[in-house]
Amino acid sequence: MNSNVQAKNPGTLSIALGELEGRLNEVLKEVRRLRNQARTLEEENQRLRAFMYSPLEGENGRQQLLRLYQEGFHVCPLHFARVRDGQGCLFCEGFLEKKGAFPYG
Repeated sequence: MNSNVQAKNPGTLSIALGELEGRLNEVLKEVRRLRNQARTLEEENQRLRAFMYSPLEGENGRQQLLRLYQEGFHVCPLHFARVRDGQGCLFCEGFLEKKGAFPYG
């Protein structure tokens, strides 16, 4: 800040510091929100990994892929383990059919 401005208006520095403090508080608030969101996503990721990598008794790899697809997850290499939006995926279906796991192929 210019020293001439400070000499003419000594409150300018206080105002600038107040504005800076306000912006800093906003940034800290956003950081807290992002940390909470990251924590929530990490917990969901752990839950999904546990679900995806725990085969049912007597289930082979093909059956496990089919089960994951039927549960609403992608099994195609391009989007593996991402949640499908409720619609079918041609890549997944083609992959399952190629692996001999898709019952409709």
